[in-house]
Parts: sequence; structure tokens; C-alpha cells
Amino acid sequence: MNTSTQAMFAAQQGFDVRVDWGMPGLRNVAALCPAVVLVDVLSFSTCVDIACERGAAVWPYPHKDESAAAYAEQRSALLAGPREQGGFSLSPSSLRAAPAGLKLVLPSPNGSALARACHAPAVIAGCLRNASAVASALSRSGDGPVAIIAAGEQWPDGTLRVALEDLIGAGAIVHSLLGSKSPEALAAEAVFLAARDHLHDKLTACASGRELIERGYAEDVRLASQLNASSCVPRLVEGAFRWDGALR
Repeated sequence: MNTSTQAMFAAQQGFDVRVDWGMPGLRNVAALCPAVVLVDVLSFSTCVDIACERGAAVWPYPHKDESAAAYAEQRSALLAGPREQGGFSLSPSSLRAAPAGLKLVLPSPNGSALARACHAPAVIAGCLRNASAVASALSRSGDGPVAIIAAGEQWPDGTLRVALEDLIGAGAIVHSLLGSKSPEALAAEAVFLAARDHLHDKLTACASGRELIERGYAEDVRLASQLNASSCVPRLVEGAFRWDGALR
């Protein structure tokens, strides 16, 4: 099978709702979709939902290094710090006090990296908290096929680690969408339906949740496990996620 033929099949063409993983999924599936939802439940997209719901603007940035400080300074924005130092960070609970008008650069190796690499007309941050709201906004827009990209995590060698919380989050959005669903999307939906009545238990027991809880961030896992707690639909506009109350 040549590369072009392989890419055609990998793109899940012919389906209205498609699901794939990480940067390879973004390149192969999202490239042909006018709307892309990025799902990084623990914790990037949950952070974006909470911050944008309060009226903040969030710039994704893939690196936690000196370049992030320069990037924030250029935008007159605050740079999120490490969780353990307090203040605004890649911790959903830290952003519950975000003031309206906050401009925040949020480094993240998974969700932020995907957001920076995605150039679809509509790029949305999705999670369990806003799954129904995101699906409703996408259904109203009617722009064409939707790609839902589960961010996943990374093993120490940089390869993709499939993350259960992102599969569940992707499935929650799939479940509320109309239209034909690829087998990959249906599989994500089935996982969500199996976990729906026990979301907190599943997120606390999965690898990512256990890591955060052991580091003292059980509240972040609790917030991330709340289903349809938010009506926010954060959309990437001129480099930052914002919510204006509607997907246009």
C-alpha cells in the first residue's frame, strides 16, 4: 500500500464524526475536517474550559522553557507556572479564580502542542465538562465532518501513551453528535457509555489520574471528571482560546 492510499484510509473519509490520537491523528484525520476538537482531559482542555468560562484568553504553548516567557511577554500575558508553586498553572483547580480578561500562556506538551499544530477553520478545546456544549455548537455550525483528537500522554521516549481519560472524553463528545460515526468514533462512544455512571472512579483509577492524585492534585481529577458541568465552547482565535458564547 503506498503512502497516499494509506493516508486516505487513515483519514476515516466518508464519516461525519471521526476520532484519532495525538499528532499523527491530527495530521492524518484532522487535515480534511473543517472542525477539530482537541481533548486533553488531564489537564489542558479542562483548564482551557474553566479559564475561558470565566472570561480569560488562553494561549497554548508546547514548551516549558525560556521561550515560553518570551512568548508571554510578547502578548502582554501571564505565563502559567508549575503546579507546585501555586498561582495559575496546568491545574484546573488553580483557574477557578481566573479573573475576566486574564491573558494566560499555558504550556503543555500534549494539548498545547496539538493546538499550535492545528490549522483547521474551527479548533475547539473539548473535555468531559463541556462535552454536550461542544457537540451542540458543532451541530449548529453544520460545517462538515468533525475530527476529535484525543491528545494522549507521552512515554519517557516521547512516543504516544494512549490515555483512558481522553478516550472517554472524546467518546462523550461523539455521543452528543449527530451524523455518521466512524468505527473509531463508535468505539470511543462505547467506552464513554461504559464509564458514564462512574466517571470519577475511572479517572481516579486510570494512570494519569493516579499520577496526579499521588502528587496531591485529587481536586484536579475531580473537576475533570464532571460531565457537562460547563456551557463553555473555547475556540482558537488568533492564537488564543476564547469563548464568546457561540461557535461562529
